[in-house]
Amino acid sequence: MKTRSYTSPLRARAAERTRQRILQAAYERISREYYEDVTLDAIAEDAEVTVQTVLRRFGSKTGLVSAIVEDRTPGVTAQRDEAPVGDIPGAIANLFDHYEDIGDLVMLLLRQEERVAPFAEVTAFGRAYHNAWIDRVFAPWLAQRTGTGRRILHDQLVALCDTYFWYLLRRQQRLPRPQAERAVVELVERLLA
Repeated sequence: MKTRSYTSPLRARAAERTRQRILQAAYERISREYYEDVTLDAIAEDAEVTVQTVLRRFGSKTGLVSAIVEDRTPGVTAQRDEAPVGDIPGAIANLFDHYEDIGDLVMLLLRQEERVAPFAEVTAFGRAYHNAWIDRVFAPWLAQRTGTGRRILHDQLVALCDTYFWYLLRRQQRLPRPQAERAVVELVERLLA
């Protein structure tokens, strides 16, 4: 006799809510603590589940990080993809929206990328995405250059629009967002003039 696989819609919704609670709890911990300091016990407690539930759903802390990345990457890239092409203030505003939301997390991941393999994967993806974003958003200016001149302009834009530069202005220099954003817009405009 064959057994039928049956999952009630209520049970599936409850399982998804549990999954989302675990992902949120893990995200919040990883967003403010070093990887080595984040424990599955703490995540389970925050999510109001057992460690066994976390392990059953994600396998390990590494599996949990991979699930967070898979869950959040589409939203992050969708937001960045809204940056207008050829509009410097609009592109920088888009970039600052992104950095104000997750810039501190990005900096935390960058500080750990050499010793935490899942974070190295995230930061490598972020670098590749940022390079492609520069190519797309600043295409009208990059198209006017070739060879080494194009490469240098591209790399200058990468640096000016990078999380590190945002972090320097907003966190280390403590500039309010409008001033920091204006500083980047002015630097990019001068570079592209």
